[in-house]
Amino acid sequence: MVSEWVPPIVITSIWAFIGIICPFFARGPNKGVTQCCLMLTAVTCWLFWLCCYMTQLNPLIGPKLSMNEIMIMAREWGNPIKDTMDVVV
Repeated sequence: MVSEWVPPIVITSIWAFIGIICPFFARGPNKGVTQCCLMLTAVTCWLFWLCCYMTQLNPLIGPKLSMNEIMIMAREWGNPIKDTMDVVV
């Protein structure tokens, strides 16, 4: 399995390359504008990705499950619930 640190490091490396290295290759009369656009694009895209990634790590809203679905999941995962009083809905 992939470690939980691999995706943030890979995505951060990609956007760091775009925001730090790529502006040095900008040419033309609007070199400053192109460099600024590359850096701002990299920062905002990375920040958007980071917010989405962090939100998925700890979701605020979970699935709404019925009692029947909870009992089936518990049985299938090897933790059968013998008494329905054990389930907090």
